[in-house]
Amino acid sequence: MAGCVFCGIVAGSVPAFRVVDTPDGVAFLDTRPVFKGHLLVVPRDHLEVLGELPAAALPGYFGLVQRLAVAVEAGLGAGGTFVAMNNRVSQSVPHLHTHVVPRTKGDGLRGFFWPRTKYSSDDEARSYADRVSAALPE
Repeated sequence: MAGCVFCGIVAGSVPAFRVVDTPDGVAFLDTRPVFKGHLLVVPRDHLEVLGELPAAALPGYFGLVQRLAVAVEAGLGAGGTFVAMNNRVSQSVPHLHTHVVPRTKGDGLRGFFWPRTKYSSDDEARSYADRVSAALPE
């Protein structure tokens, strides 16, 4: 898509520190990493959110994300990884992308980046679970 920086990286017209380029996706270093070695994995096609990724593409795309999570640990000596994706909200580039962030014990990253909350009761929790369940696409 014209004007999409990630599409430009996929096409090779925008420079990036590429890690891998496969039919299932492209991975490159984030220019504003949480920690050094933080990768972004994008599908080759311009899709904005996870719901637009065709079901047939899921195994290849998430297989690539999985391989990169393993490679980040092995290649950087990381103790683990944080793998995350935003859909629309907090998505700095409106092109589907998955973050693979190297982690080490004591790195200062604590759980999620936002405050946690609690359900007021089991009934409230069940209400949320039921609403999501009822909205599941076939």
